[in-house]
Amino acid sequence: QRVLRLAEMCRRLETEEEKVLPFYPSSLVEGEQLEARRALEEMPMEPLAWAMRDYVGLERFWQRFNKAKLEEEALARERVALSQRNRRLRELLRQYLAGISISQEVLSEPNPL
Repeated sequence: QRVLRLAEMCRRLETEEEKVLPFYPSSLVEGEQLEARRALEEMPMEPLAWAMRDYVGLERFWQRFNKAKLEEEALARERVALSQRNRRLRELLRQYLAGISISQEVLSEPNPL
């Protein structure tokens, strides 16, 4: 019941895009998809495989979790790139403003212009 309540709470926070198309399309070709389905339908021989059958229902959860992690990583990389660009633009602006203004500090440093 707790998991279902949490799922309902999370559902309200989803964007429209996530509600309509919550997962990326599979990158497997048709033959690989059929082979994967066949492997899931086989009766497992190993104890770990038997235990994993109990958690097949969590497959969608892990897909969503991994999707969120990928998006988080992409946003972190984008943030770093934007921070570097911001620093560079601030430095260029500082140089420009130093070049057009005249003060004792500016006169003591080499003029970038």
